[in-house]
Amino acid sequence: MARASSFAGLILAAGESSRMGCDKALLPWQGQTFLAAHIDALKMHTDFVLVVAGKNAPSLEPIVDARAGFLAVNPNPERGQFSSLQVGVQEVLNRGRDAAIIALVDRPPAQADTIHRLRLAFEQAPPGTWAVIPEHAGAHGHPIVAGREMITAFLQTACTGNARDVEHLYQQHVAYITVNDRFTIANIDTPEDYQRITR
Repeated sequence: MARASSFAGLILAAGESSRMGCDKALLPWQGQTFLAAHIDALKMHTDFVLVVAGKNAPSLEPIVDARAGFLAVNPNPERGQFSSLQVGVQEVLNRGRDAAIIALVDRPPAQADTIHRLRLAFEQAPPGTWAVIPEHAGAHGHPIVAGREMITAFLQTACTGNARDVEHLYQQHVAYITVNDRFTIANIDTPEDYQRITR
């Protein structure tokens, strides 16, 4: 029987984008910005979308507000992406949701069909499935769908940890779904990466 989860969309966008030289959340993407495109992609499949920002919160807030999203601020973004994840998933729980579709702002948003398939796979997964992760060309990517058990595991891990280690620790509780969506694994760290993906 399918589980009845309530979903939040969660976008991690607190990085300083030092190698890019500008905030990746604000990079142009198909007539808008990466951040706006991510919010639009997730809000079709979730109850609301939450964006975790850092020192860039003032520049991201107008985009989040314009799309009726919510902003959370990581007070210590220098601790790394995992600390932003912990801020975000705690806020997901605080807002009464027990599952999150988690995306990274430093890559293009996944296709709508990909997000739909990941959510459906999580809803229909057998008991004991804590998360669903997309797989493309032999690599694992984002967005991931995390249920309450995986969210709890993230929160119980030291802020110096990382999501991949938690995933591997509880791998028996993770379902990997093959998708035909190159954006799920398209990291963009430098201007050259961005140029390649926008060609």
